[in-house]
Amino acid sequence: MPLKAKYCSQCAGAIVRRVVDDHPRDACSVCSTVFYENPLPVAASVVLNEKREVLLVKRKNEPHKGEWCLPIGFAEVGETIAKAARRELEEETGIDGRVLRLLDTDSFESEFYGDLLIVTFELEKTGGVEAPGDDAEDLAYYPLDRLPPLAFNSNAKAIRFCTLAHRDEWEIQDSFRQLQADDGRELLSDDLVAFVEDHATEVTQMWHKEVRSNPTTVSYSKIDADDLFDRGYTAISQFGRWLKGNEADEDIRTFYRALGKERKAQGFALHETLSSLSLLRKHVWTYARSKGVWERPIEVYRVLELNRRIALFFDKAVYYTARGFEEG
Repeated sequence: MPLKAKYCSQCAGAIVRRVVDDHPRDACSVCSTVFYENPLPVAASVVLNEKREVLLVKRKNEPHKGEWCLPIGFAEVGETIAKAARRELEEETGIDGRVLRLLDTDSFESEFYGDLLIVTFELEKTGGVEAPGDDAEDLAYYPLDRLPPLAFNSNAKAIRFCTLAHRDEWEIQDSFRQLQADDGRELLSDDLVAFVEDHATEVTQMWHKEVRSNPTTVSYSKIDADDLFDRGYTAISQFGRWLKGNEADEDIRTFYRALGKERKAQGFALHETLSSLSLLRKHVWTYARSKGVWERPIEVYRVLELNRRIALFFDKAVYYTARGFEEG
């Protein structure tokens, strides 16, 4: 337990325990000065690198000597808690930081120091070189999913909050990289693609109704309605597989070249055939957008990502349909 004064700093009288304002407090038995005990303020820092690893220090001194924790230390008189976090970060790790956000506040009862109020911020590295300071035996960046046992529960809680704060941002970044790589791995917009596929009948019905009445596709009202519906349903129900990438290119080429040849043989104009694809694209996009509400950035990104994938897909569809039309 932390040491307590036995004598009054004002008059040297003996300190006793009294009830003051309904709380037991230390007070002078002579001059009645009350010595209020407040939690000691402690500042901690979460710093992430580009690999999404968190900077930890290995404690050189007690308490919890030899254990890992966030850069952490007491705030000094005359400095804000945020300034204390920056100072402790520099003293323990050798780097400078900029406060990005408050992550957590927590209470902790220490056998060494008594009640502590731990305030944890996320900081961004702005300079310096990582090197353990006087209070640190070592330091290292750890993956967020492979942390060592931490000295303080509040550190683990703050790191979880930091991970949650970055979740949408990181999911968007990962999905964008996968979209650029075009490697067939899961994308954020895959659930919207599945949503369209699961409701292929409804999407086809909307397209079918418009394509048979739109002035840009007048010939479509003259062909067999069931055959037209089946063709649109096939295109939409296979939409997800066709969006996966290179392995579906041959299917897309075969399907839409055959479509172009067929429409030319039926006496369609090329502009009508391409307009029907434009209408199909419109209804796929409209139906996908109808799912959910655009409240979070990740939801906006998901829909915009799908729009890009739809555009790329229908660029191929239009090209192969036109080629088939020419060959027909």
